[in-house]
Amino acid sequence: MSIFKMFIEDIDMVQKRKPTHPGEVLREDVIKPLNLTVTEVAARLGITRKTLSALLNCRAGMSPEMAIRVARATGTTPESWLFMQAKLDLWNAENAEISVKPLQFEMV
Repeated sequence: MSIFKMFIEDIDMVQKRKPTHPGEVLREDVIKPLNLTVTEVAARLGITRKTLSALLNCRAGMSPEMAIRVARATGTTPESWLFMQAKLDLWNAENAEISVKPLQFEMV
């Protein structure tokens, strides 16, 4: 098997796995290791506990404004948080039933 074919198969395997929700990353990789409560983090981010809870429990997506807040609080970039959300959104859309009719152009 060629290196190229192995690389393509690796990419296909990665794309088949559902990307991790950015709220889960924030909860598991930031909040838990720092032993912070949802109330403490919400106050530091300047948002309600309810809003943060929805994000952490994957019931709400990472908005651009929230990405800026989280990035400033964690010393990361808003783009990294939005990229995680975009990957998840695209994966969800690609795995949904979407019916389209192809566009057909007439040759002149």
